[in-house]
Amino acid sequence: MKHIISAIFFTGILMSCNSSDKTKTTIEETAPKETTVENAPDKTNNNLKPIDSDEALIATALMAAPEVSRADCKVIGYNMAGEFVTLKEGNNEFIVLADDPKKEGFSAACYHKDLEPFMARGRALKAEGKKHQEIFDIREEEVKSGKLKIPTGATLHIYYGKSTLYDPATAKVDGARLRYVVYMPYATAESTGLPESPAASNHPWIMNPGTHRAHIMISPLPE
Repeated sequence: MKHIISAIFFTGILMSCNSSDKTKTTIEETAPKETTVENAPDKTNNNLKPIDSDEALIATALMAAPEVSRADCKVIGYNMAGEFVTLKEGNNEFIVLADDPKKEGFSAACYHKDLEPFMARGRALKAEGKKHQEIFDIREEEVKSGKLKIPTGATLHIYYGKSTLYDPATAKVDGARLRYVVYMPYATAESTGLPESPAASNHPWIMNPGTHRAHIMISPLPE
């Protein structure tokens, strides 16, 4: 019986967040509510190496973007020296935010360039020392006033995991998976027909309904 209770308790913890803390603080998207299982490092792959160069940051970040678009994506983020810079120039519709090498775990994101003003505003407010709710409230007012815009249907691709080891031959981060966010400002469960919590893993649901940050969340299947 004690084992069953422990298992239930542990499952409850997992249900509160299925991503690394880095995903939440860097991308500013809250993790899904459903229970998921993080992949364990692949101990059979002897080619895994740490992400310890700007080139590795770029290569692994691009895994967040659709494969056919990776070559022409712009990549921004912190370099190994801790400076927020443009790591790679690009000329298509995507911007990729690289993993922050100074934070635990791995998290990179790809989004449409029209989302950059919204994302940049969040980064600026965070740099000012604003907390999550303050950032939310400020951007809520700025979107309502028309100062900020969030394109309806713009998608955020989040590539995340606990490991910071990757395979240089493929650029895949060990155990990392993709989660998708589709922005639908001010959408609700009633206006979309989607539930406010997932029916099961990989089922879409609407998060932050009725606010500027309303979005459809699609999380990966547990493996």
